[in-house]
Amino acid sequence: MLVNTWQHAAKETYTGIDWTVEALFQSRFYPIFSLLFGISFVLYLERAGRWSLLSRLLWLMVFGLVQHIWYPGEVLTDYAFYGLIVLLPASFLSRGVPVLLLGLGVTAWGVMAGGGVLLIPGMFLVGMALMQLRPPRELLLPAFGVSAVCGVLLAAAASLSGDWTLYTLGALAGAAAYSTGLVLVLRPWLSAVLEPLGRMALTNYVTGTLVIFFAGGLVDADPTRWSVLAVAGVTVAVQAVFSRWWLRRFRYGPLEWIWRMLTRFRRVPNRLESGRDENRPLPGPGVT
Repeated sequence: MLVNTWQHAAKETYTGIDWTVEALFQSRFYPIFSLLFGISFVLYLERAGRWSLLSRLLWLMVFGLVQHIWYPGEVLTDYAFYGLIVLLPASFLSRGVPVLLLGLGVTAWGVMAGGGVLLIPGMFLVGMALMQLRPPRELLLPAFGVSAVCGVLLAAAASLSGDWTLYTLGALAGAAAYSTGLVLVLRPWLSAVLEPLGRMALTNYVTGTLVIFFAGGLVDADPTRWSVLAVAGVTVAVQAVFSRWWLRRFRYGPLEWIWRMLTRFRRVPNRLESGRDENRPLPGPGVT
């Protein structure tokens, strides 16, 4: 939310907030979301099968095309497209190592081709492979240490040289550091905040882009960029409270529920009778 809001702000002057977002957050999070999409793909495939996944991806494309009307930078169509041409065919490969090697190769191609959305298919495959291999938790700490050091060194080198490839590699290392570091520090109270946000990832992403659209004038009129922090912070706080409130009453978020019914082409019960969801929902994009 922070990066997306910042990207859509007019930047006639460069501020400390701009430098911080660009150095520490820009390009670090869509690799994480892509990785999570690959992980959730495996979970959904194990429970629902390829035909259901095909329908799910096609309807995700429709959501993205609708969202594109007010938010040209949406990523849902990219996720649906690469899911169709990369993840579904990869599901026929041998599990684990072959998928991981393919993912690393496609990621390397994405880096050399300029990064950006071209990193999505590789991250999809790497996430898919990690979910299949289930690496031991003992690897988290060394993975965090190596990725954090590499992220800092590559970001510094990219800043000095202006080399986009170094910046992309630094962003990938930073993404690895953020994701492994979060898992290392994850505690029940933090999970209680993040899990509802994740289970309603599609709803929160789409509503977040609506906020960016309507708050555009406010953000553009503020040369200090503090309004970017305010809009992003307030939006995420409201979404966290609303997601927790909603999921105490319903099994799925509003858009997640519509997506599930479209995928299955039938009505799916959503309201909880007792306020507690005994049946966990199938994963969706990101960490739903």
